[in-house]
Amino acid sequence: MQPITDRPIRWGVLATGGIATSFVEDLAAVPGAEALAVASRREDSARAFADRHGLPRAYGSWQELAADPEVDVVYVATPHSAHHRAAALLLEAGKAVLCEKPFTLNAAEAAELVALARKREVFLMEAMWTYLDPTVRRIAALVADGAIGEVRSVQAEFGFATAEDPTHRLWDPAAGGGALLDLGVYPVAFAHLLLGAPESVQAWARLTDLGVDANTGILLGHPGGATALLSCSLDVQCGQRAAVQGSTGRIEIDRDFFHPAGFTLHRDGAEPEVFTAPVKTGHGYGLEAAEVMRCLRAGETESPLVPLDSTLSVMRTLDAVRERIGVRYPGE
Repeated sequence: MQPITDRPIRWGVLATGGIATSFVEDLAAVPGAEALAVASRREDSARAFADRHGLPRAYGSWQELAADPEVDVVYVATPHSAHHRAAALLLEAGKAVLCEKPFTLNAAEAAELVALARKREVFLMEAMWTYLDPTVRRIAALVADGAIGEVRSVQAEFGFATAEDPTHRLWDPAAGGGALLDLGVYPVAFAHLLLGAPESVQAWARLTDLGVDANTGILLGHPGGATALLSCSLDVQCGQRAAVQGSTGRIEIDRDFFHPAGFTLHRDGAEPEVFTAPVKTGHGYGLEAAEVMRCLRAGETESPLVPLDSTLSVMRTLDAVRERIGVRYPGE
């Protein structure tokens, strides 16, 4: 892949929902980024989105966006179930891709996309903003430096209470609905960041009548006896807390561990140290865009901060959780 060094990097957006809106709004504040085009299955939807956000091009099909020679990279913001098809179409056309989390419905689909990107030597990254968040990276660096000794336990929760609605994508099996893929991917990814892939996966869940998980608890067993106790829910309003416990201390995140405003470091025999995150602007998607653009300017086809092998590892764990709780999506 040839580096892009002498001009703005031109973005396309595939889909027109709320997350696509947030991404384009953040993109406006990223130096060197140009929002050029949007695509939807309906031209009127694409045109309305383009008019609302000042994008010069609107397409009524994904294929037209993939064929636009002036688009360098595309942000895939479709429902989970369409990620594989959309990303594969773009990669085959030679487009760099930033694909919203969860990367795909399952690890097999994820492996196909990674293999295709590597074969075509085209950039591909999951939009996992947690791995790019400066505060989370600070936590990971402290852990790696031994600030709390050997990590023995990670705990993380992500959930909110919402009415069960079979017409909404969160509850629709065909859209990859349920708490796990939409919310659980964050605590699972957080545990992977700090402990790596687990050796054992146990899980329990409340399933809806349509067969998606509404409330899921996960216990991961890691090498050396470390554990991760994780949960995700569409049934209860969680505090979005997390804790990392080691042999000589612990780190506590009181709120929104996936993009925290700060954390407290407790070292044995010392006063607690409170870390406050820098003031954040936008919705957080600018971090993803900036990392993609850094890679494209450097000619890199994978991000070292959100590596594809890590994405695959997280997807395998999510698959194992679904196997334990009995969730299968149509077509699997």
